[in-house]
Parts: sequence; C-alpha cells; structure tokens
Amino acid sequence: MKVSGKLFYLWRAVDHGGEVLEAMATAKRDKPAALKLLKRILREYGGPRKIVTDGLCSYSAAMKEVGAADRHEVGRRLNNRAENSHQPFRRRERAMQRFRSLKTLQKFSSVHAQVHSQFNQERHLVTRKIYKQRRSAALAEWRALAA
Repeated sequence: MKVSGKLFYLWRAVDHGGEVLEAMATAKRDKPAALKLLKRILREYGGPRKIVTDGLCSYSAAMKEVGAADRHEVGRRLNNRAENSHQPFRRRERAMQRFRSLKTLQKFSSVHAQVHSQFNQERHLVTRKIYKQRRSAALAEWRALAA
C-alpha cells in the first residue's frame, strides 16, 4: 500500500479462525521484516502447530532462524484466510482516502483488527436471532471496555 506516495508492506498474522493477531507495516519485504513479525507473534502467542505463508523466500529464512522450519507450510490457496482478512481493512482504507503517514497506518491497522474481530459475527453462518444476540453481547462488552 502507498503512504504519501511511498510503497509500504502490511504484514498480518491471522489465526485459524480468521482473527487478526498482529499487524505491522514495513518499508521492505525482506528477512528482517519477516523475522520481526515472527518473533513478535511467537513471543506473544507461543508456538503454533503449523505456520502457513505465501511463497516469499523471506519467510523460509526467518523460520530457519527461529527454529520453526519444520512447522512451515507453503502452497496454493493455503493462506487464503490471511488474504481474505485484508478485505475489510482495504474497504476502510478506501473510505478514509488512504493514509498520510506510516504512524497512522500502523495505529489504524492494529486498532481496526481488534474492533473488526469484536464485531464480525459471521452472520451468514447463524440465524438472525442468534446473530442479534451475539451482536448485542459484543456491543455490551465494547461499552464496558470503553467505560
């Protein structure tokens, strides 16, 4: 994505349920950037059973350095969950008419992931009654946190 005319990369870690665990923006898409994200995730959430990424070589190099190369999986359509998690963020980004600085991009991406995870109830999977119950429970929890 572009911030003030310069290209930046948004790195996101998504769990098996589609919730965004971590989001960060970097100027380069190289091994140090992948290592930074990977170390941050492993420190906060512990070691997962498997890590699915796209075919970028930076991931393989970072996995070897951390010692998670045996849990690394790469393949077509395996990382669709991570790719689809970008969509709500991209919609919101367009509505905001892009970002002016890297700092605002970083702040927005971390907050947006948390808020979206709280209110995304996947209404296509449940009945209207259950959806409304979950939605009001999420809103009540949000209001309790904001108070």
